[in-house]
Amino acid sequence: METRTMHPAAVGGSIRAPASKSAMQRAIACAILGRGTSRIEGAPVCADSRAALRIAQKLGAEVREGGGIIEIDGSPFFQKESPRGRGGHRSPERPLEISCGESGLCMRMFSPVVALLEDEVRLTGEGSLMRRPMHMVESSLNIFGARCASNGGRPPLTIRGPLRSKRATIDAKGSSQLITGLLIALPLLPGDSEIEVENLVSAGYLDLTLEMCAHFGVHVEKEEDGATFFIKGGQSYRASDIHVEGDWSGGAFLAVAAAIAGREEGLRIRGLSWGSKQPDRAIAEVLSVAGADLRFEGSDLIVKPGKLVPFSFDATDCPDIFPPLVALACAIRGISRIRGVHRLASKESDRASALRTTFGTLGVEVSIEGDEMQVSGGHLRGGTVSSWKDHRIAMAAAVAALAAEGEVHIEDTECVSKSWPGFFEDLASILLH
Repeated sequence: METRTMHPAAVGGSIRAPASKSAMQRAIACAILGRGTSRIEGAPVCADSRAALRIAQKLGAEVREGGGIIEIDGSPFFQKESPRGRGGHRSPERPLEISCGESGLCMRMFSPVVALLEDEVRLTGEGSLMRRPMHMVESSLNIFGARCASNGGRPPLTIRGPLRSKRATIDAKGSSQLITGLLIALPLLPGDSEIEVENLVSAGYLDLTLEMCAHFGVHVEKEEDGATFFIKGGQSYRASDIHVEGDWSGGAFLAVAAAIAGREEGLRIRGLSWGSKQPDRAIAEVLSVAGADLRFEGSDLIVKPGKLVPFSFDATDCPDIFPPLVALACAIRGISRIRGVHRLASKESDRASALRTTFGTLGVEVSIEGDEMQVSGGHLRGGTVSSWKDHRIAMAAAVAALAAEGEVHIEDTECVSKSWPGFFEDLASILLH
């Protein structure tokens, strides 16, 4: 168990945002399905992206790393043409077991991909992933002709393909990650498919998926309603080179640090594109509303502190920025309101409860009324808190500590490796002494 101690401090200078794990994992999935060698550039490779690379190898792709570049030779398992799909038979003698680590995206996204194969595959995981709901994966794969069985709606998943082309309506309440997997896998089937998504959340992540598929040569049409997708069958992924963009989910913590503890000259965060499809770029909007000074210079975001005021924001479509938003609210005198609490229950922790307890320990009143979290900020003291083994809780506590009245001790901080292995070292690099 690793405990980190954070001190009140100012931040400044320049830092590069980590590579987007959402984009990285999608790029890996497309590279597996492509014919030829793809080259992916993006650092650091976090635990979730590492899980995707292990899946690539399990599915027959060859993976090489060096000089900050990941090379992936597309898997031969998905190049075989057959009347029913692209997978064919892989290993008829025994099921293939694949671990998704603790990555919910890996399990939901790769489920339709492995369902292209005609043999049984068992997707399992570790830690908190084994408690996360997979009902939608099970029901949706069955709709598309594959067989999928779960453990009472939770992992592991036992899947046997092949998928079949179909027109279907899917209720995506709670997560868009399974839809991402279908949008990646269905173009490889011989026939056309159409998906109408009900209760769509985090639509921006589906835009990111379509953008990544197009980069690898596969095109999916989205209707004007934003929730209907037409997938032309008979397509093929081609190998491609890609530089993975900066991560707005991680960059949000840096931007909040600059807003609550920055010097007048501000903090330059490199590698964040305002035109990104990542929903978490909404942090820039919230910071502006709260009174921080933001501007873009190319792919650099410069954040300066300002006279901060309480804010209201609906984070339903970008729940991963809930923790940095709470850290921001803690440093602002008055009550800030964040909606979308229902999206926090099935994360690495029960994130609503974890945020309320963690910041309550540090002297901030966090209350929940229905789907809204209210944070009464302006007085943050020191103390010892648990990370709940949740990377984003650990990061939120670390950033909030910059504006606290005393030291903050954070337990179990090794969990940050899930999305940003060098988070604490990178944060230390911008502290001003």
